[in-house]
Amino acid sequence: EPDVTIVSGLKDMVVFEGDDVTFRCQVSHENARDVEWKLQDVTLQNNEMNEISVERGKVHTLTLRKVTEQDIGTVAFRVGPHTSTA
Repeated sequence: EPDVTIVSGLKDMVVFEGDDVTFRCQVSHENARDVEWKLQDVTLQNNEMNEISVERGKVHTLTLRKVTEQDIGTVAFRVGPHTSTA
């Protein structure tokens, strides 16, 4: 199985309270397994507030819906041993 690496990392975002924000991270191979999104060291699940998806097989996205002040902090994307933060 090929080693999946991060091709294009996360970018810092500034967003207003109540808005949605989307983070994108591109990986080197499609169908990457062992992928994880975190906000302030808490693993995120796909639900009504956090939309986690994959576009075109390689672009992993996290959309945080209606952000609040409590959502301020570090977003991290991990695939295998590789991590990108914003």
